Amino acid sequence: MHTIRPANDGDIAAITAIYAHYVNASTATFETVAPTVAEMAGRRAEVLSRNMPYLMMEDGQGGVAGYAYCNWFKPRPAYRFSAENSIYLAPTAVGGGRGRALLDALCTAATEAGVRQMIAVIGGADNIASIRLHRAAGFADAGIFKSSGWKFGRWLDVVLMQKALGDGDGSAPE
Repeated sequence: MHTIRPANDGDIAAITAIYAHYVNASTATFETVAPTVAEMAGRRAEVLSRNMPYLMMEDGQGGVAGYAYCNWFKPRPAYRFSAENSIYLAPTAVGGGRGRALLDALCTAATEAGVRQMIAVIGGADNIASIRLHRAAGFADAGIFKSSGWKFGRWLDVVLMQKALGDGDGSAPE
């Protein structure tokens, strides 16, 4: 059984370790140097300062099985109703519907925060698991940036996907 709740300061070390795995071993993120615990705490603080959700999933034994958050798609205020999501599971937690549960919870929390468009920026067109996860959660293909990242000695595409939340563009957000 898993519990999803807002991440707190005590979760940051485990969240940092999960993210470091993806920085060092995958193309899911285009970062090439894993951030420190202090840097990750600062990133969480920025997300929370914008009233955006930052969630974690417990693994059933008090540990962190994964985390997800969203932040403005771009830093300018006009983007404040469009958010980019990030979702990472501990390698031992992949499968079993955990990613879907975490992504669904993030979309619900983002809707409550006033987000109207959720945008997935997926590292690597070969990141099939993330693409499938987002499609299963109702995201549609929105485009591909060809060869726009360079990691592990190769060019990587960026896959863009999008999902309307709440009223989407059917009404004014304010």
